[in-house]
Amino acid sequence: MKLVDALLAHQPRLVALRHDLHAHPELAFEERRTADLVARTLEAAGIKVHRGLAKTGVVGVLKHGSSPRAIGLRADMDALPIHEQNLFPHRSKHEGRMHACGHDGHTAMLLGAAEYLAASRDFDGTVYFIFQPAEETVGGARVMIEEGLFERFPIDAVYGMHNWPGLPVGQFAVHAGPVMACSDQFDIVLRGHGAHAAFPHQGRDPTVAGAALVQALQSIVSRTLDPLDAAVLSITRFHADGGAYNVIPERAELCGTVRAFRPEVQDQVEAAMERICAGIGAAHGVQVNLAYQRGYPPSVNDAVEAARCRAVLEELVGAENVRTDLRPSMGAEDFAYMLRERPGCYVWIGNGPGEGGCMLHNPHYDFNDEVLPLGASYWVRLTERLLGRESAVVDGELPETG
Repeated sequence: MKLVDALLAHQPRLVALRHDLHAHPELAFEERRTADLVARTLEAAGIKVHRGLAKTGVVGVLKHGSSPRAIGLRADMDALPIHEQNLFPHRSKHEGRMHACGHDGHTAMLLGAAEYLAASRDFDGTVYFIFQPAEETVGGARVMIEEGLFERFPIDAVYGMHNWPGLPVGQFAVHAGPVMACSDQFDIVLRGHGAHAAFPHQGRDPTVAGAALVQALQSIVSRTLDPLDAAVLSITRFHADGGAYNVIPERAELCGTVRAFRPEVQDQVEAAMERICAGIGAAHGVQVNLAYQRGYPPSVNDAVEAARCRAVLEELVGAENVRTDLRPSMGAEDFAYMLRERPGCYVWIGNGPGEGGCMLHNPHYDFNDEVLPLGASYWVRLTERLLGRESAVVDGELPETG
């Protein structure tokens, strides 16, 4: 691997920074301490700081040379509402909040890269360091865009990175095309007519209709969609309560999620769900109301930008360690909103073995400190490749700012 030696030498500092972030997790749009730390670090490196987008978002602006080219590098900052079960010293100091997805590591890696680039200035153009709040479920990227992210900071292309448990340390994955799925959700309410359980003929049972609905909805993926279009439809809640063993309830509720890689597939699934809900309702004599909500769109990498990132990664870790054969994930990412507005690429960085509870969103998860200088080096080399000449500062200590 051809890591930036100065970043490797500064790994203990990056680790200390990451541990501090891990110990003080903050939820969506509440990342005030985190944003303060990010802003102070950027300002100390001589990077101009803008705050306030999406409440707690931070954008650092570093310009060098005369080129009009500009790129955006994005890291997410928020934590999850999870009770951490780790016992190491840097475990969460706030019960019920935890960095269980590695956003502490993402923030530390981008800060390390920003400091190095501010000192080396070995590029020609502008780098925007985007520290985004509220990636987990709320959509901070969408809010930043709605509040003028790309108007205030005219970015030609935008890039993201996420740690990936199960992928070995030293390896990356790059996808040309879909990398993460959409994240839609739905609520279905069935209204029937309650009755004594001993006399079901006197009512209209929403639980039987709901059970039929669960079965019928599964046919959408298997019988409505093109077999080559991947999609998931999962019922995650089925609630019906008559209040007693001998009472047929008036109402039942279903909810769940839909995942797909193409908007056209989302449209097909939603239309099929509406048709099936209407049919089941008519067949069972109950009223069925579907509320379908679009969530994060699919994350789709631009093929050209993916090729550029792949070339940088192959130089950094060797072609054998850049995976292009991994399947996209049915998980979702709000970086998708940025990819809809600008060409770009979202890569996965190996976080090491996923055994022992170290998978994402697990109460035993912890970001792997070994990859901090590797991820930071990727950001540096990507910037140097996209914004100009080869680096004149390859090894050694961080150069003086100026």
